[in-house]
Amino acid sequence: MKNTKNFFSIIGVFSLCFLILSWINGGSEDATKNGKSNSSNKEDIVYLPQVVKAPRISKNFEFAGEKIPINVDTKERLERELTVNSYYHSNTVWALKMSTRYFPMMERILKENGIPDDFKYLAVAESTLLNATSPAGAKGIWQFMPATARELGMEVTTEIDQRYDVEKATKAACVYLKRLYTSDGSWLNAAAAYNVGPGKLKSVMNAQGESSYFDMNLNEETSRYVFRLMALKEIISDPQAFGFYMEEEDFSKPLKIKKQVKVSATVNSWADFAHQHGVTYRLLKYANPWLINEKLTVKDKTYTVNIPELQ
Repeated sequence: MKNTKNFFSIIGVFSLCFLILSWINGGSEDATKNGKSNSSNKEDIVYLPQVVKAPRISKNFEFAGEKIPINVDTKERLERELTVNSYYHSNTVWALKMSTRYFPMMERILKENGIPDDFKYLAVAESTLLNATSPAGAKGIWQFMPATARELGMEVTTEIDQRYDVEKATKAACVYLKRLYTSDGSWLNAAAAYNVGPGKLKSVMNAQGESSYFDMNLNEETSRYVFRLMALKEIISDPQAFGFYMEEEDFSKPLKIKKQVKVSATVNSWADFAHQHGVTYRLLKYANPWLINEKLTVKDKTYTVNIPELQ
């Protein structure tokens, strides 16, 4: 009997301990649910290795030589684009990487055509410097629709799409931007018209009685568009100020071209052509993305095809 009493006493002690521990754990869980922790051991906390801050506007901004009026509306719109593109890491890092491949060529062509240098950031906004295709059918780094591309002198067929030829597309963009600027004498309005279309922008201007992009109530995409250009300009011009630390080897270099071949006769197989010139089919297409078919039918024209160096 004595042993039995001792047994039940031990059971009672264990039960009491279990209840106390359950109460303590329950309180700890409740505290955690409320966003608090009873633990004083910092090793129990997982810290994320990042610093997240909100960009602040503390200077005057300009794009293509035109000043940006700062008021409660424009300040908020610019801050939004600075925030989005500062923390859109994959896209912004890729734009930084590819800027050194394409910007030297773009800067030269923009200067030759009298277009402000800042418009190289329009190409970043349009495609992140990728030969992309939009849901609407716009293609290339400068994102031209087929009809506009043909009007600007680019060839778009089942075998060739010169919207993917970055140099030709950049020259076409210069012609188009100059046309948009001539319409009302504002580079900022020209940038907005590039996005929404000149006819639509003019219609909004007339309906609302406004002449400045900043005073028009546009669709959300276009309303954000010019501010996105300004944000990209700020970030790419000074990436470390926005937390992007790039080493020299992180940047892409312009593609090295071994030679250029003039093609004035039909090519039945680009694969055979590539092998004849000592490169793979993939590298030939990589250096000439405008060749969108396996062959090319040539009639009274001459094309220049790049043969890249094997790197």
